[in-house]
Amino acid sequence: MNNKPLRTIRSFVKREGRLTTSQLNALESQWAEFGVDFTDQKININQLFNREAETILEIGFGNGESLFQMAHENPQKNYLGIEVHRPGVGRLLHLAQNAGCQNIRVSNHDAIEVLETQIQDNSIDRLQLYFPDPWHKKKHNKRRIVQDKFITEVARILKPGGIFHLATDWEDYARHMLSTLNNSDLYINLSKDKTFVPKPDERPTTKFEKRGHRLGHGVWDLIFQKK
Repeated sequence: MNNKPLRTIRSFVKREGRLTTSQLNALESQWAEFGVDFTDQKININQLFNREAETILEIGFGNGESLFQMAHENPQKNYLGIEVHRPGVGRLLHLAQNAGCQNIRVSNHDAIEVLETQIQDNSIDRLQLYFPDPWHKKKHNKRRIVQDKFITEVARILKPGGIFHLATDWEDYARHMLSTLNNSDLYINLSKDKTFVPKPDERPTTKFEKRGHRLGHGVWDLIFQKK
């Protein structure tokens, strides 16, 4: 009998790039104040930010520039970012440190485990998932983060009426996202025709996205509201 534990299918590959000096310094000097360690305890959002305010959670913020821009431009809101790659976390903390931005908190861990273990029911106003790994080869589609189990977990942590905003530059993945969410009875599609929405002003255009536009790539935004 094989007693080996089943391996969890990850939606990411952890390729740890080299940390720059500024990223490493930011991690070492800012983590105690802005970092969120992974534990088996639920996070009290109000205590985490030392206030009660609209709270946005972003999964996979990459190099942190767009999340920093949103937080810097909206100091009245709380921003909790989850990213597995330490250089991106260090970059975000460096940007926040230089700007004196106080409304950011960061987790450097697998987002699925953070959601399942640490995020309380009905505690998040908005969840952002921008440009997740598309796993475009058919044999890898099962690694895509947007699956039935994931969107159910998102609905659990969103407040009633909370927003789930997704964006991708892969049309096949966009249609997979659309089908998965439209077929769920947990959400309402806020698009007028129940498909995609124009890019909202609150989502910054990233360098990666600008490069895609120059190459003729499309970008698809989806906005769903928890019932």
